Amino acid sequence: MPRSIKLKTSAPWEEIRVTEADWLKADVPTMVRMLQNLNLIRAFEETVLELAGESLVHGPAHSSIGQEGAAVGAMAAVRPGDQINGTHRAHHQFLAKTLNHASPSTYDPLAGPLAEPMQAVVQRTLAEIMGLEQGYCGGRGGSMHLRSRESGVVGTNAIVGGGVPIATGVAWSRKRLGQGDVVISFFGDGAMHQGAVAESFNLAALYNLPILYFVENNQYAVSTTVQESTRETRLAARGQAYGIPAFTTDGMDPLAVKITTEKALSILRKGKGPVIVEADCYRFFHQNGPLPGSAFGYRSKEEEQKWRERDPPEYMAMRMIESGHLTKHQTERLRNEAMAAVERAAQNLLEPDGNRRRIKPKLWPSRSKVDHGIRGDMSEFDGVRYEEKEDHSGEVVERKFIDLVSGVMGRRMETDDRIFVIGEDVHKLRGGTNGATKGLAEKFPDRIIGTPITEGGFAGLAGGVAADGHFRPVVEFMYADFIYVAADQVFNQIAKMRHMFGGDLPVPLVLRAKVAAKSGYGSQHSMDPSGLFTQFPGWRIVAPSTPYDYVGLMNSALLCEDPVLVVEHIDLYQSMGPAPAKDLDFFIQLGKSKVVRPGADFTVLTSLAMVGPCVEIAEQADIDAEVIDLRTLDRASLDWETIGESIRKTNNVLIVEQGTQGTSFGGAIADELHRRFFDYLDQPVKRVVGGEAAPTISKVLDLAANAGDDDILVGYQDVLSDSGRPSLSAA
Repeated sequence: MPRSIKLKTSAPWEEIRVTEADWLKADVPTMVRMLQNLNLIRAFEETVLELAGESLVHGPAHSSIGQEGAAVGAMAAVRPGDQINGTHRAHHQFLAKTLNHASPSTYDPLAGPLAEPMQAVVQRTLAEIMGLEQGYCGGRGGSMHLRSRESGVVGTNAIVGGGVPIATGVAWSRKRLGQGDVVISFFGDGAMHQGAVAESFNLAALYNLPILYFVENNQYAVSTTVQESTRETRLAARGQAYGIPAFTTDGMDPLAVKITTEKALSILRKGKGPVIVEADCYRFFHQNGPLPGSAFGYRSKEEEQKWRERDPPEYMAMRMIESGHLTKHQTERLRNEAMAAVERAAQNLLEPDGNRRRIKPKLWPSRSKVDHGIRGDMSEFDGVRYEEKEDHSGEVVERKFIDLVSGVMGRRMETDDRIFVIGEDVHKLRGGTNGATKGLAEKFPDRIIGTPITEGGFAGLAGGVAADGHFRPVVEFMYADFIYVAADQVFNQIAKMRHMFGGDLPVPLVLRAKVAAKSGYGSQHSMDPSGLFTQFPGWRIVAPSTPYDYVGLMNSALLCEDPVLVVEHIDLYQSMGPAPAKDLDFFIQLGKSKVVRPGADFTVLTSLAMVGPCVEIAEQADIDAEVIDLRTLDRASLDWETIGESIRKTNNVLIVEQGTQGTSFGGAIADELHRRFFDYLDQPVKRVVGGEAAPTISKVLDLAANAGDDDILVGYQDVLSDSGRPSLSAA
């Protein structure tokens, strides 16, 4: 008969309830400020719903009415340097943090009108939700993307669970800074089932990060109940699987939340994080707009009424009166002043328009600013030493490509202690799977960070670190195709952060991605992501084809204040080429192509592992092709000056790519070439590109899926035959 041994997890899991004694001994000035914040947030949210009903809010208005107690209680426990982020329903969290930050230390809510800095917070937040210039993000973020760096709000997020890895990265950054700051990431019950959240739990626990994962369990993800979403409905139980201490509390009781948050933060400040807090609360209205959930049939009026009996502002006012801390008249004054403060803010943004109201036209952002801040202005490159191989001042010798990959990273880590590398196996195997971090783990043991297999988690963590502004992450994806596992963090988060949050947020992150075309690794390991990245605003893309260029371009990527994708081709790793013997401190300008073979018959635009074959085939076939190594591929960095000069000379263009059609960037380049240089072209732009199918394991099919030397030769023949110049056969 087998024995059964009952096992216990290592992490505590507790429910925190407040007592009458807690109310009696609570700090009265703090409680009065909490009650004022509850009233301000409630009046604010009621105004937002009113404005939405008048079509004065463009987009959704995710009201937090009913959930204010959780945010106000939690924010009463934090310090000014602590950071927070939230999800799409975050007005209450944002206001609670920013109002506390703006509140003068001597301010007494019972003494009169709202302090001017706090009044400004109300107006700027309302302006942001209405899409106006004076909003925190210039109107770009609206209701769902709120950021205030000075207040410690790192940015709320419209993707359910999408902000959790970013907050985890901020916690990583703050731990490294060593100033005792903690991070709170707010999200709802629906987000608990997202993979990004689970990955973040695991990474935070693994690295002992000072982050509180605060779950506002409002019982519904749109209309789906917690019971319909999971067998284990006690959401804080998730902490047990990751060794994370967890607490549950009453989210309708701000004091209970404050006490619970204080207990959680005490653990974090001792370096024993992360912690999970689950606060049970209720969303009084539907997912979006001014109607209750019962109007849509997924919950009853009786259920809604039961929760309304413990409405946080009214509940706290009642308990303050019962405890002798305030009079009924004082609580009414706080409510009335809150309503007046929000009304003043609205009046400053609106004007009469017949029987209606309208937004004052002068408050809208200028249409001319629509693209401001997609990327930075590159001012960080002022005064750097740009140096091409032909002009290099030091000794140039033949070196292996992969040795320069690790060499330049090591050099930059020596000179800039903000740089660190994160990815799978980067700390082992003598430099990862290809030697890209060779020797670096021994030299920088705390800055070469091996991760579990969690691409979305560690990419998002790196995005949070970059946005926090104190460190420069280098993310390695073992294969470029693994990017798609982390697609939300790569394309929805990192790419859009700067622009979405107002245009002035640097996001200095380098993403290294290896292309393994023709290597036999099959459909899910072999494709070039460059074309896909060109479709998303925000990323810069570099594609080095020589060891020398790799050094200069990587140096530029590591200096850039924008996220940069560095595409590396596996065929180049073992190749030899000219490279500096010692000097690894020069730069190659982002946005600068290079003519690697002059010619007069036609222009070849190519990159990465196709540069060498394009030159060699032109030499072997005695074709007068001008080959340009693009080197940078994003829309902002295509070198139209060099390209145009070549086209005006040759009047013919061939774009050569190795990869498949679906992830090709050549189509977009061809379109722009026709627009810019139509009058100089003797024929339509032609292309060499792989097939539609992804590469497969079969060697024959693998080679067929990608463009090769034969395809380049056919492309050359095609351009010559339609250009009026001698064809290959004639030659």
